[in-house]
Parts: sequence; structure tokens; C-alpha cells
Amino acid sequence: MVVIRLSRGGAKKRPFYNIVATDRRNRRDGRFIERIGFYNPMAAGQEAPLRLSLERLEYWRSRGAQVSDAVERLARLAGKAAPSQAEAA
Repeated sequence: MVVIRLSRGGAKKRPFYNIVATDRRNRRDGRFIERIGFYNPMAAGQEAPLRLSLERLEYWRSRGAQVSDAVERLARLAGKAAPSQAEAA
């Protein structure tokens, strides 16, 4: 089964997470099928704290992928931010 979850990267005390689609049996930071975004909780200044391809997220959901609770929360944040960016353009 495919699951969409966070994969931790970054240095000690400086986390950085990739949002990936992977097989449930793979390790948290192991092999993945596709990287669909990232989350940087330590972002400062002009750095983007979150980037998520909502189209790819919906694609994997339509294929039966399970979404982790953390990614579900981040997707809601990205969904709220996307319309405001479209209005500014």
C-alpha cells in the first residue's frame, strides 16, 4: 500500500521534512516513489516553510494512497495558502 508521509532530513536540531509517496513497508527516511513537497519548520526570512503539490497529492489519493495525519494537516495549510497566492498574481 502506498502512503504519503514525512521523511526527515536536515541536521541535528534543524529538521527538514520531505513529503513523499512511498510503500508502507519502506523505512521512514528510505526509498520513496515520488517527492511531492517539503516542510521546513525552521524557515526564516524569505524562505518558504511549506511547498506541496496539491495536484500530485490528489493523484495519489485517487490511486488509494493513505495520508498521514501530519501531511493531512499540512495539506490543509497549503490549501488555504494557495488561493491567497492566486489572488495576488
